[in-house]
Amino acid sequence: MKTIKVLVVDDSASVRQAMVKILSADPAFEVDVAPDPFFAASHIARSVPDVITLDVEMPRMDGVTFLRKLMHQCPIPVVMCSSLVEEGSETLFQALEAGAVDVILKPRMGVADYLIEQHQHIRDTIKAAARARISPRSAKQRSAPAPKLTADAMLPPPNSLAMARTTEMIVCIGASTGGTEALREVLIALPANSPGIVVVQHMPESFTRAFAQRLDGLCEVSVKEAADGDTVMRGHVLIAPGGLRHTMLERQGARYVVAVKEGPLVSRHRPSVDVLFRSAARNAGANAVGVIMTGMGDDGAKGLLEMRNAGAHTIAQDEATSVVFGMPKEAIACGAADKVVPLGGIARALLQASIR
Repeated sequence: MKTIKVLVVDDSASVRQAMVKILSADPAFEVDVAPDPFFAASHIARSVPDVITLDVEMPRMDGVTFLRKLMHQCPIPVVMCSSLVEEGSETLFQALEAGAVDVILKPRMGVADYLIEQHQHIRDTIKAAARARISPRSAKQRSAPAPKLTADAMLPPPNSLAMARTTEMIVCIGASTGGTEALREVLIALPANSPGIVVVQHMPESFTRAFAQRLDGLCEVSVKEAADGDTVMRGHVLIAPGGLRHTMLERQGARYVVAVKEGPLVSRHRPSVDVLFRSAARNAGANAVGVIMTGMGDDGAKGLLEMRNAGAHTIAQDEATSVVFGMPKEAIACGAADKVVPLGGIARALLQASIR
């Protein structure tokens, strides 16, 4: 099996050491390091890596500037690796716009529980990046991963009873690697009177609030980070908070609300797309539209099938426009998608599906 060559670019020796330790524990990786972009450029001239993890704040040249130069001259999948969260989120969004495929937080040394979970997440993120489609832009070894839980860990499967029709339709969207920019394209294309939308985008903790605020300033629809008890309303988009809790759809009389609850990793994610989609199958049925977009793995595939079986309209992003064709591919393969459409057609497709 071909190994994935990873170049870790970070000015912190302790971070470089931690990343080498995490990645070297998996035989899929071959790891090298560079303390800043100038050393990285020399390394790339000798041997082009498959993936680069790139710090934001470094001496001589910051990570975003280096990323922009790299995307012009030698496009390589890049994962931004930073300890910055909300206070540096604008910089990280600039990195995603410049071509980075994902963001991970630097390991918090000494926090054992955090590292236990993040080891596998970091490896999975870099494996996803290695599969990403990139084009030039203008401008301590841990034990085996924990068992992969299903949505059963949060709520039971949908029952066979048909959900009564309501006046309003709701839309549930799931995405992962490459999803931040893909979601921006979809949401910007929606009119202000669009059906209420709930989104699970795999993101680090505390990053989703800034992501929602950024989208809110760009879109005709209102966008906010979801809070427990928020109503799903026409013209509003709720982004599931990242990291610690799952976001689910619940029905209260004729209206829908979100429940944000603690729970275990499901499909190795929290929040999980499978959990959101299952809750929509159980509580909205034919009143829902499900959309699965770019991302690695299979989170959301089973849930989208449950939505389709419950009478919902279901949509998957096509391979040509997916940064990583993992989640949509699995959903299509199991028969979960009514339609397979390119990124540019998803907004139109979900609006059409929401019309009675």
